[in-house]
Amino acid sequence: MQKTLLAEFTAREGAEDEVARLLRDYARKVREEEGNLAFDVYTKTADPRAYWIFEVYRDEDAFQAHLKAPYGAPFNTALAPLIEEDASVLTFLDPMS
Repeated sequence: MQKTLLAEFTAREGAEDEVARLLRDYARKVREEEGNLAFDVYTKTADPRAYWIFEVYRDEDAFQAHLKAPYGAPFNTALAPLIEEDASVLTFLDPMS
């Protein structure tokens, strides 16, 4: 079964450009993962500092491989001081049947 989630966070004022740069580089790498089916980055129209990232992985194994990718921890370490939350807020999604 596919693994689908929404990651949300808000860039701190003044950190918008650095967050966008980090996300562009990270998104490129994640999209190259064998088990990644989607990694779509959005900002809210009413609040461009608020990010929503829609992620879909082939299955749980592909998601676990994503979590172990060597570029994930450095990305999260670099992102943490640039966002308002302690970390990205993750919401896991299930398709309606």
